Amino acid sequence: MGAGAAAPGLFFTFAAMVLLIFASVSVPTWDSIYFLSADAGGGETRFGVFGYTDSSTRVGWFFPSDLADSRLNGTLFHNLTFVLILIPISAGLSGIAFLFGLCGFAYHRAGTVFMTLVSALALLVTLVAWVIEMVLFGVARDRIRDRGLEANFGNANWLVLGAFIALICAFFASACGIFGSYRSRRAAY
Repeated sequence: MGAGAAAPGLFFTFAAMVLLIFASVSVPTWDSIYFLSADAGGGETRFGVFGYTDSSTRVGWFFPSDLADSRLNGTLFHNLTFVLILIPISAGLSGIAFLFGLCGFAYHRAGTVFMTLVSALALLVTLVAWVIEMVLFGVARDRIRDRGLEANFGNANWLVLGAFIALICAFFASACGIFGSYRSRRAAY
């Protein structure tokens, strides 16, 4: 039997992975999860990692012309939409950390060590992704509001933030779990 010392880190990496997967399948794949919503002429447009409402799914996209000005559809903001791919990458790294955590929980301390290292990498990638998406959608929200239209943040921003916090907890829990007991108890005869 492995060690229960890896269990808290395992739980937090799993939670982060699930939150990041939900954020990754945001609009246009899943309409309930979005980073920004904007109303233009009675129709609501929601924005996600791979596009916006009624757009094709792709990495890197332009804002719709009825909501954005030429500056928002410039090269800088278009390139920032490419960087949103870091969110699914973070989900993948969290999944790898979870698999290492399973090995640490069931077999050996080395799995917990690798879970700690990979969760630290996922933590950094998630931090970068969260800062970039908050800047991107924060500026977009302000630009859309400057045009007199309604724009608000969506729930995916907070899913990524929750995953970031879960990865902080995962890193510290798995780092402490490295020093837990990994020996199986032998029966005395």
